[in-house]
Formats: sequence, structure tokens, C-alpha cells
Amino acid sequence: FWDFLILFFCLPVVIFNEITKKRLLGDVSCRVVPFMEVSSLGVTTFSLCALGIDRFHAATSPQASTRPIEQCQSIIAKLAVIWVGSMTLSVPEILLWQLAQDTSPVSGGVTEYCTMKPSSNLPESIYSLVLTYQNARMWWYFGCYFCLPILFTVSCQLVTRRVRGTEKKSECRGGTKHSQCEGHLNCTIIALTIIYGLCATPENVCNIVVAYMSPDVSKQTLDLLNLINQFFLFFKCSVTPVLLLCLCRPLGQAFMDCCCCCCEGCGPDASSSESSADSKLKTEMSSSIFFDKPRETPPPLLALGTPC
Repeated sequence: FWDFLILFFCLPVVIFNEITKKRLLGDVSCRVVPFMEVSSLGVTTFSLCALGIDRFHAATSPQASTRPIEQCQSIIAKLAVIWVGSMTLSVPEILLWQLAQDTSPVSGGVTEYCTMKPSSNLPESIYSLVLTYQNARMWWYFGCYFCLPILFTVSCQLVTRRVRGTEKKSECRGGTKHSQCEGHLNCTIIALTIIYGLCATPENVCNIVVAYMSPDVSKQTLDLLNLINQFFLFFKCSVTPVLLLCLCRPLGQAFMDCCCCCCEGCGPDASSSESSADSKLKTEMSSSIFFDKPRETPPPLLALGTPC
């Protein structure tokens, strides 16, 4: 949903600015667009960390196959912590940027652009905090929004694989379907982390190079690098939902069922009632697969194969 907000609001503003050299919504967009972009990095970072913790708990739980389905209130609480935390850490971006005007050397017209400069009208205490954030912004980006999700995901995956390896040696290999689902979900998290790392690398590299190796870079070059970094963010926001729906089969199937239900109008006929019963059964099976937590009253299992 946050990726959709980035594509719906930030992308048109950036394209409009590049075409007309006028800032859509003026000073408001100069403050809101960076705030939403940094919040998007925070949402992705903390979501990857939460998914890594969830996979670790699923691997280390002593009775992973008998745990109940996680309650909706618990999931909403986790999402609220992720979103509120990401937006809180991004508040300095609102106070850091402001609208500026300059004369274009090519056309001679007045162009509008956003500059990273705290307003002098801020209170002294807030102004000093925003100035400190501006000085530490590059390393804060690199440490919190780049190193943290990658190192956290890699560490959780390594620990999970080690726990899985010890369990396979000491226990019977009867849960083949459960193991395949576990591996599928782990691959989904790894793919999301790879996409995020590839799209976040150019911005961090550019920030470090410009700050320490090329202090005399022209404004046109900085604007071009900033535009490229923004489009990497837009690419990540457009690829991540598609990747998640394609790799996570239960979520993709639920999304397709919801779209088909909306397109057909959900008429109360016999065929729809029969299909709804089938979709309900699929949803129950999918939810148990996605959360690694089967239903409270599982159906009796057929005696297939040989016992341990």
C-alpha cells in the first residue's frame, strides 16, 4: 500500500517537475515527497526485519505445526508499529527541505527546485536538531535503511537454515509439504531483500562519493544523480508488489480471487455459491500455508507411506 502511495503521488510530481521545471503543489510537495520516500524506505526496512523474525520463530518453535493462526489484532499492531515508527523517523525531512527558484542558463526562465536547507524561522532547538540530522543524514541512510535490513535478513536466514539442518538430522523427514512451504517463504523474503538492496545501492554510493571524493560537483550533475536515485526508488515500489504476488502463491491467489469477485459483482447465484465454497476452502488452506499455522481442527490425515 505504501508503494502504491509513492507511485500515485511522488512519481507524477517528479515527472511534472522535470517536464515543466515547475514544482507541482509548490513548497508542500518539496516537503511531502522526501517525507514519503524516506518513510517508504523505513516501511520496507522494518517489514523485512519483521518477516525475518517471523521466519525465525517459525523455525525455532517447538510445536510449529500446532500453533494457532495469528490474530488480526496482532498483525495490525505490528503494522502500526512499522508505519508509525517509519513516519516518525522521517519527520525531519519535512523541516529539512524547502522550495527555491533559480534562472536556467539554457532557457533563461525561472525554474523551481527543492533544496536541502532548514528554514531560519524554526525555533533554535528544532533548528539545531534538523541541522544535526542533515549532517548525519548520509550515514543514517546507509546504516538504518541499507545495512540494517540486509544484515538482519541474512542473519535470520543463516540462523534459520542452521536450525532447520539440526532438526532434519534429529527428526523424521515426514513434513515434506511443510518444508517446501518454509523454503518458498524464505525465498520470497530473500528476493524482496535482493530487490531492495539493488535499488538502494546507487543512492548510498552516490552520497558517499559526492560527500568525500568529489566535493566540487556541479548542480546539474547532482540533480541528475538525485533523479536517477528517485527512479530507482520508483522501480523498487513497482516491482516489489508484483514480486510478492508472484512468489507468495497464497497471497497471489487471494488477490486474484478478490479481483475476480469484484469484476463479476459477486452475484448470489448457484455457481457463485459453489465457487465461494471452493474459494473458502482454498483460503483456509492458503492461510494455514502462509502463516505456517494450520487450522485448530485439522482434517484426519491419510496413512500414506511408512511410519518413522
